[in-house]
Amino acid sequence: MIDRLKALAKRHWPRLRLRTILFAVLFFTAAMPGIGAISLRVYENTLVRQTEAELVAQGAVLAAAASVAWPGAAAEPAPDPAAPGYYEPEPSKLDLSRTPVLPERPAPGPAARPADPAALAAAAEVERIIQRTTRTTLASVVVLDRHGIVARGQGQGGDLSALPEVQAALKGQSHSVFRVNGDYSPRYRFEWLSRASGIRLHHARPIEAGGQVVGVLLLSRSPRALFRGLYEDRGKIAIGVVVIFAILVLLAGLVSRGVTRPIEALSAASRDLAAGGGKLPQTPQTAAVEIQALYEDFRTMAERIERRSGYLRDFAAAVSHEFKTPLAGISGAVELLQDHFETMSGAERRRFLDNIAADSERLSQLVTRLLDLARADMASPEGGVAADLAEPVRRAADGARTAAFDVTVALPERLPPVTVPAATIESVLSVLLQNACQAGATRAEVGVKVMRSEVILSVTDDGPGVPEPDRERLFEPFFTSRRAEGGTGLGLPIARSLLAASQGRLTLAPSLSGARFEAALPRAERP
Repeated sequence: MIDRLKALAKRHWPRLRLRTILFAVLFFTAAMPGIGAISLRVYENTLVRQTEAELVAQGAVLAAAASVAWPGAAAEPAPDPAAPGYYEPEPSKLDLSRTPVLPERPAPGPAARPADPAALAAAAEVERIIQRTTRTTLASVVVLDRHGIVARGQGQGGDLSALPEVQAALKGQSHSVFRVNGDYSPRYRFEWLSRASGIRLHHARPIEAGGQVVGVLLLSRSPRALFRGLYEDRGKIAIGVVVIFAILVLLAGLVSRGVTRPIEALSAASRDLAAGGGKLPQTPQTAAVEIQALYEDFRTMAERIERRSGYLRDFAAAVSHEFKTPLAGISGAVELLQDHFETMSGAERRRFLDNIAADSERLSQLVTRLLDLARADMASPEGGVAADLAEPVRRAADGARTAAFDVTVALPERLPPVTVPAATIESVLSVLLQNACQAGATRAEVGVKVMRSEVILSVTDDGPGVPEPDRERLFEPFFTSRRAEGGTGLGLPIARSLLAASQGRLTLAPSLSGARFEAALPRAERP
């Protein structure tokens, strides 16, 4: 089951760049303090608004009770619950980040008149309701008359009409404010983290009777303590902590799957490759895009190294074989001369010396051609080359033309430039014409065919052609059918390597008679 889930995840895993993975990890790590601080502020603001909602609900109930108990209030008809606007929910208006904090509520000032007797009677009527309510809600409740004179509560008989919340309530609008809590003293070490610990919420609500504002209900209470709220909501906070740790584990797995494990696997594969064993690892689907590209480059490099190693092994074996024959001939001739020099005739000595000279010449020719092949294999493409094809073709044709070997050139009037250097074109064409001449051809034709992205340079001769069994091995180093005539079997490999260095190709094309070689030369863009 787990293996199937892993396979499903790999198939649908998004291709992520390394910078994306690192950015996500670093961004989340850097954002963690900010996220915690914002979450703490949001949670504290929620506690404050919850306290305000409690005061609003409590005030609405007490104001309704006082309105009913107000002396002389005319009985109002019961409203229809189905009428529009019957339900008027009162949203929270206080916000710790935007609402200003007013100074501590001052003590009631001296009143110009005594409290309204109707307010005193209504306060006395609802006194028991207020006491039972405040025992549970811990709120302070003050009843004011229509002039802002305290009819019930602390400072009874004093004037609070100058307070902005009382003024708003006397105009028929409920109003809530923040005020400094003068009785506050820190109890815990970390209470400075809470902005609401030193403030108190004040809510003023109008008391309406007979369609008029007859008094004000003033309630106040400290908001819920932040740390007490954290303790009470510890279950939710624990879930948040678990979510954060789950995200951290997810990010750790993302880094592991996308970066760490693929790099470790690639490092182990590199060590195995260096030791001459192991196999190429598959590209992980969950790795970052850059890591996947690194795997592809590593696979390409390993394949090239393997091909190069095989080429070097075969090349070393061929070189050993090619050098062994002339060296054996030289060693045998020298040994015979050392043992029988005095008894040999002059003609016999000359014959052995001629054999030594011929074998030495072949060794010298092999060394020269091997150096040419090494230079061709190590050649790198030249940037910005735009060579004219006509001139090197004519020079190579003129250099190969003899009385017994005719070379004709058929070139279009306008030829596009190619990215292969002129010296390379001339060298490759000279090798092909020399091979045709040595194979017994009496005539060769050089032709050009212009394609969309390349120019095909062809050499067709009237010689005996290439036997079918030899076609597959024609470009192998040291393969030649004219070893007795001094052929080294390195000319065609050198020509192919020279063209490959410039992104060109050399192939043996099918031909009804003779041999036909085609060199594909990439076209250069005209300036």
